[in-house]
Amino acid sequence: MSTQTTRPDQMTPEEVARATAAAMYEDDACSRALGLEILEVRPGYARLRMAVRDDFLNGHQICHGGLIFTLADSTFAFACNTYNINTVAAGCSIEFLRPVHGGDVLSAEAVEQTLSGRTGIYDIRVTNRAGETVAMFRGKSAQIKGNLIPTGE
Repeated sequence: MSTQTTRPDQMTPEEVARATAAAMYEDDACSRALGLEILEVRPGYARLRMAVRDDFLNGHQICHGGLIFTLADSTFAFACNTYNINTVAAGCSIEFLRPVHGGDVLSAEAVEQTLSGRTGIYDIRVTNRAGETVAMFRGKSAQIKGNLIPTGE
């Protein structure tokens, strides 16, 4: 349960980013069930980690692409919601660059490329434990009505 009592307008941008991530994670059953860990968030940026469990492997005994996509998509979501404006994906694409094996640990880093009006573009690099890029994801975000944490208005 969130214990946030300070209004967003009384927080630094970094504090707002951390508070929005905490609020999102609390309500994100999928990310929690997959064991995604938030490593870092700041305005327009997020870094998450996911251990590749045996039940994540497909028939080729490599990590299912949908789970790599989910890690990248969740990282994208945490990055584009750091401003406390509800933001959703308007579109995205992914390129799978190398296979991922069970027991590996993936990290995804989302970096805001541009934010113009209600639209943003984010690039997400997914790397394995050895630091090799296994996938690249690009997401386009759209801000919608509402906030993740109460603004006091």
